Amino acid sequence: MSPNRPIRRHGRRGLPAPANVLARHRTSAIGAAIGALVALAAVLGVAFGATGGGAPAPAGAAAAAQPNPNCTLSVPAAPTSAAGLATPYQLTATDPAQGPCHEADVNQSAFVQATAVDPATGAVSVYDPLVVDAGTQPAAAPVTPKLPAGAVVGIWFGFNGTTLRLSGAGARSCVNGTGSPFGQFAYCNAPAFFSAANQAEAAGRLAVPPLGTAKDGQPCLTTRDFGLVDQDQSDNVTTEYLATANGRTAQNTPAGAQAAGTGAPLLNGSDNLLLDAFVDPALGCTPWTAPDLAVPGNKLTSLALDELQAAKDQAAPTALVPMNDPMVLTANGGFSATKTNLYRSGVDQRRLSAADNGSPTLYCSRLASLGPKRINADRQFTVGAPSPTAGMNLFDFLTQRLAASLTNLKCPQAAAPSAASPSGSPTVSAPASSASASAPAAGGTATPSMPGSTQAGAPTSAVPATSAPGAAPSSAPATAAPSASASVTSRPPAGPGGGPGGGSASRAPR
Repeated sequence: MSPNRPIRRHGRRGLPAPANVLARHRTSAIGAAIGALVALAAVLGVAFGATGGGAPAPAGAAAAAQPNPNCTLSVPAAPTSAAGLATPYQLTATDPAQGPCHEADVNQSAFVQATAVDPATGAVSVYDPLVVDAGTQPAAAPVTPKLPAGAVVGIWFGFNGTTLRLSGAGARSCVNGTGSPFGQFAYCNAPAFFSAANQAEAAGRLAVPPLGTAKDGQPCLTTRDFGLVDQDQSDNVTTEYLATANGRTAQNTPAGAQAAGTGAPLLNGSDNLLLDAFVDPALGCTPWTAPDLAVPGNKLTSLALDELQAAKDQAAPTALVPMNDPMVLTANGGFSATKTNLYRSGVDQRRLSAADNGSPTLYCSRLASLGPKRINADRQFTVGAPSPTAGMNLFDFLTQRLAASLTNLKCPQAAAPSAASPSGSPTVSAPASSASASAPAAGGTATPSMPGSTQAGAPTSAVPATSAPGAAPSSAPATAAPSASASVTSRPPAGPGGGPGGGSASRAPR
């Protein structure tokens, strides 16, 4: 399929996608061509990207000048049951004084994704529960999924605003952080799902597909590869909803597509979407998909599938959530082993230990060295590939995203990204640093200490050296260098690639 040729999904002009986006979107009805996905990114102002700047208009409704970035999602009772999955989640403002929250506003859209495993057979499946504005009805009734007897279901959340909180009868069984929310991320029953899936895999009932080999001769990337991760890895989901012209929402099903008409798709930016819809197609890789419980015959990717595959096949060194990830910082910007472990548990990552204490120093060092290495190795395949930012190729996008991530993590290696044009993208260099950082022991909470210094070993002119931030990390990481601002100018802090979630922070392009 030509990436620029519009195709149709469920009888409507749908979201354009590259050929391999089947893994992310419906595979029997396919998406539409990549042009509209990139166009959507432009409408969202990199809704697959970063915060800052003005707010784009929501789908079918006039956006407020400053959309409320903090919303609350009411979780239905028994959320992992078939009835609970089919019950729409209700979105409302956490503080109504800051303005309303509307699911069809791309700056405020919240997303829910469920993945189920049948312990008896190892079969996995995916279902996207719907989110609607509080007090409204969906544009089309959600499909009630048929779960296998004894299925173990995990639920994960994503958000295009800053901080999503959970409430309602079902929220008691969910994890939204501790002391302060994670930000854009939360989960319900995730540890139980991963435990059941891992046991099924160990018993030979669940076969996790191999990663495969990319065009560069290296293993295909995962959500735990330093060649892909950013400042807040393993966050957000690959769910897609449809919005009507008057702001009502529906699942991406045939009935939902009919109800939405010419309305807009709603996407949650994430590392997963960046990997599945852009990086994998560019490198000739295929994401893992599982049956869609809402549309028979279709298949979807999910955060859970990506994490299971990364856990099985990612070669060392493996990127795991570090202590300076903005989503696991305390409300006052300190490190928290408890919060880090809670987050890791939700994405099937091991707890902090003496051998792996979540060191910001080590994470920054590996990201600053291995990130540019893989990006440069893939340049011939990404320089001509589309990215989530309209008018920017994938190489430039990944380069700027990496530089912004080093800044937002307050890494000593932080450097300004290149502002090169897509046709003249220079090679990105790994900045060197003589600075060091201290990490707390795995058992407690400490104030971050990551002093900066002027970079030693000057990088190329494409990535000029800067002084790393000297202040301790906070829930509002430093703004990325101005040369990256073209791709991080608008409000949804979400997009394929991740971004800080704990406060009103600038994000790396996603």
